[in-house]
Amino acid sequence: MTTDPIALRNRFAYVKGAWDENLRGVPFPSLGEGTAEQKIERLELALVDEMRNRATPESAEQVADAMWGLVHARRDDDPVKQRVTRHHEDLAKLGHRRI
Repeated sequence: MTTDPIALRNRFAYVKGAWDENLRGVPFPSLGEGTAEQKIERLELALVDEMRNRATPESAEQVADAMWGLVHARRDDDPVKQRVTRHHEDLAKLGHRRI
């Protein structure tokens, strides 16, 4: 991750936009104490966790794509990318369920 203020501002803008698009009406969680980077990471984790929790068999593929947009360019050891990767496995199974 980076402590570059512009990069942090861009990350926040991206996660806020993704939150507004995918979790309309759901308030931002309390981010607690810590640096701006830690707070943004907690917000990103809350976003992908809530998106996963709300996914249905019909929306699983779309949710997976939206999550990947958040982390695709990050390093493999990035905590948010690791969480998205785990959620992708769950979403793949969910999307293949028969109704």
